[in-house]
Amino acid sequence: MSGAELNYGLDALPHDGAPRAVTIGKFDGVHRGHRQVIKQLCSYEGSLEPTVITFDRHPHAIVRPDDVPRPLVSEFQKVDLLGDAGARRVVVLPFDHRLSSLTHEAFSAEVLGAGLSAAVVLVGRDFRYGNGGEGDVQTLRREGEAHGFRVEVVADYCESGGARVSSTMIREALVGGDVTEAAELLGRHHRVRGVVGTGFQRGRVLGYPTANLSGDLEGFMPADGVYATFVSHGETRYPAATSIGVNPTFGDLAERTIESHLLDTTIDLYGEVITVEFVQFIRGMQKFPDADALAHQMGLDEQVIRAILEASASA
Repeated sequence: MSGAELNYGLDALPHDGAPRAVTIGKFDGVHRGHRQVIKQLCSYEGSLEPTVITFDRHPHAIVRPDDVPRPLVSEFQKVDLLGDAGARRVVVLPFDHRLSSLTHEAFSAEVLGAGLSAAVVLVGRDFRYGNGGEGDVQTLRREGEAHGFRVEVVADYCESGGARVSSTMIREALVGGDVTEAAELLGRHHRVRGVVGTGFQRGRVLGYPTANLSGDLEGFMPADGVYATFVSHGETRYPAATSIGVNPTFGDLAERTIESHLLDTTIDLYGEVITVEFVQFIRGMQKFPDADALAHQMGLDEQVIRAILEASASA
């Protein structure tokens, strides 16, 4: 995590009396709007510790379990991104029955007051909290007077085409494979992270060896297709051609897989953690008549991807 202290759960709150500026939210994706809030939070740094309260799952997991959107980032990715954005402390609260049953008065007293010694609390104008979402900005202001914090309502998130940036908009862009639009809303390339596993080694035979990700993947997998990407391993970042899908030419994959071919680099990444950044959608997945036709198309894709990534790296 990038320079932020992590507290996990209600029992891990510091209770140390150190004054803090606090904001609260799901922060799925840590997009441009979220970072606007954290920038405002960090304006207090020096006198107040910038602190973010977030949750380990979407609140719908408890209150509406049949309507839980897939997260854009994993819990670990989110904590990293919040630290990168400037938070000095990240509090992850499991959104379980214990938390969801807290009244708004108890949340203010136990979490914001005693637990975090909040001096300033930043929230959106439609902020709700406490059991059943009964608390709002007005109740928070009253409780702040009792527990020693003031409340500031932050401006709406950055606008995109006249609409407020939201995790839902980003999710919809990724479902459609529009990683360029997703990057505009996020303020960075969308990323997934995982451990490289074994594949069928067909890419190696075709002259395009790949690092394969599937199974326990961190981050939202975009639509099937071929993408211009960067792949990071440790501190090194490689240009890569990446495909997502079930390999329709051979038709022997049971689940969607991410396969990344690193350009001009031969390195064994089996068992290693890599991050894939999606720069641009190239084409949809298609079934080719044979392996030679697929290899020919991969060569054409690589030419296009090289040009895109060279332009991206120099931008």
